[in-house]
Amino acid sequence: MFRQLAAVSLLALFSAPLLAAECSVDIQGTDQMQFSTNAISVDKSCKTFTVNLSHPGALAKNVMGHNWVLTTAADMQGVVGDGMAAGLDKNYLKDGDTRVIAHTKIIGAGEKDSVTFDVSKLKADEQYTFFCSFPGHSAMMKGTLTLK
Repeated sequence: MFRQLAAVSLLALFSAPLLAAECSVDIQGTDQMQFSTNAISVDKSCKTFTVNLSHPGALAKNVMGHNWVLTTAADMQGVVGDGMAAGLDKNYLKDGDTRVIAHTKIIGAGEKDSVTFDVSKLKADEQYTFFCSFPGHSAMMKGTLTLK
């Protein structure tokens, strides 16, 4: 009886909740045009993944606004180019752009936004880039997202 109880206790100790994947990330976009991270790793066991974006700076969104946009690495420049014409009201993203996997809205000082997307949209052998689509920001505000 003691051995069975010990075995059950050990099994409980090493159960899934202790090994659960982190299926969200918190990111800041600053007045210095930088994200707080330049690499995100998404565990393939996550069904969905959430990005929580905050702007701790002092500048308004029309001056130093930031969003978080996810595309394949190959699609980034096209999305940025098309987004410039869309304007602030459309978060510098072309309406209905199927190259955009996920995005937050443009936020300014003291604001927050989140986006949750379906991890099944990602492929392990694809290169993904996240960036801010505010004009000129993607040169500095970008990083990689990897499915592991």
